[in-house]
Amino acid sequence: MGMIINPYLVQPSGDADAQAFITAAGITDNTQKSAIETLVTDLKGYGIWTKMKALYPFVGGTSSSHKWNLKNPLDTDAAFRLVFNGGVTHSSNGILPNGTNGYANTYYNPFNNLSDINSNHISIYSRTNVSGGIDMGGGAGAVLVDLETKYSGTSYNWNMASFHTHTNTDSTGHYINTRTASNAFKLIKNGSTTLGSSTGSAGATKPNNNYYIGVRNYDATYANREYAFASIGDGLNDTEAANFYTAVQTFQTTLGRNV
Repeated sequence: MGMIINPYLVQPSGDADAQAFITAAGITDNTQKSAIETLVTDLKGYGIWTKMKALYPFVGGTSSSHKWNLKNPLDTDAAFRLVFNGGVTHSSNGILPNGTNGYANTYYNPFNNLSDINSNHISIYSRTNVSGGIDMGGGAGAVLVDLETKYSGTSYNWNMASFHTHTNTDSTGHYINTRTASNAFKLIKNGSTTLGSSTGSAGATKPNNNYYIGVRNYDATYANREYAFASIGDGLNDTEAANFYTAVQTFQTTLGRNV
């Protein structure tokens, strides 16, 4: 006779961090739930979950579901949940700032929240190929962190006190601006293509304002690209960047919005 299992003693399956986000964001669609679950377990499996400070999967299709930080799904500034401003369109594909006044405030301030100036990253997953606008970041003067995936056919990317430029004809994909040492930062596209790198110094001063998505918190150069993912965290080396892209692309493919 086989073992009889008491159903009241069976523990619920699933990752607790994924479930906390699903509950906070009010996600009810099973495909979206599965995509979130896989994303979290993949990031943990690759050993990069702990390097993330904010993860914005933009799932659920509404402003109330898109605002949540997967890493810490609390409705507070300190938890880096987003506050949307101006014209931002929300859909099942993510968020689309209008290019004139639309953006999201992450409330992540590197001056207060970044422990190591020589280890940091921001990333964005763009579904739109169009020139102009700054996708993400913040700073002041010559101390900035930003992503400019395609600004008049050229990408200009700052990381603290140094920057690099490169030609880029297609602004779609997953872009990571990552610094892993005082004299090393890169812009990596889709996990394997290094579009630009620099030995420029991080310097000694961190930007003292919040990072924005859809514009850089420094000037009013708004972007009009659709974003399906964004992140903030510690620096990612080449292997970590490749694994990060694999996890994010799997997530986007499950949701049918990969590029």
